[in-house]
Amino acid sequence: MQRLYPARAKKIAARLLAWYAQNQRALPWRRDAHDPYRIWIAETLLQQTRVATVIPYYARFLARFPDVRALASAPLDEVLKAWEGAGYYARARNLHRAAQAIVAQFDGKIPSTVTELLSLPGVGRYTAGAIASIAFQRDAPVLDGNVTRVLCRYTAQGH
Repeated sequence: MQRLYPARAKKIAARLLAWYAQNQRALPWRRDAHDPYRIWIAETLLQQTRVATVIPYYARFLARFPDVRALASAPLDEVLKAWEGAGYYARARNLHRAAQAIVAQFDGKIPSTVTELLSLPGVGRYTAGAIASIAFQRDAPVLDGNVTRVLCRYTAQGH
């Protein structure tokens, strides 16, 4: 991929944001965009799972565990039961362990930096960047298949 220079990157960002403003889907976690706990739950559920599948699990999980302290204090069996059907149970185990770490190390507040988020069990670079950028408005770019596809399509069109 060719190197993007600041002026060109700003132009691309402006066009992508304009497209997003007109075409974004109404998803429950977007209503909660400044709540790092809800962003974390959504990003974890969305790993290797389709959006349409995640929506009901997201609502049920948050109804049972509305905040990090509720998740941290719950028995693991309850967390796994609430996760039932969402697949990849390691994600639920890591959420539980990370919630306990957040309570113990961060006084129950989701950390705001990528470095701190990466210290949590099960939180990788993409999830850390997503939480930091969405919930805390930090410059924490992420690169996944979707971003790569958009950039490839954009640059292939000669913009």
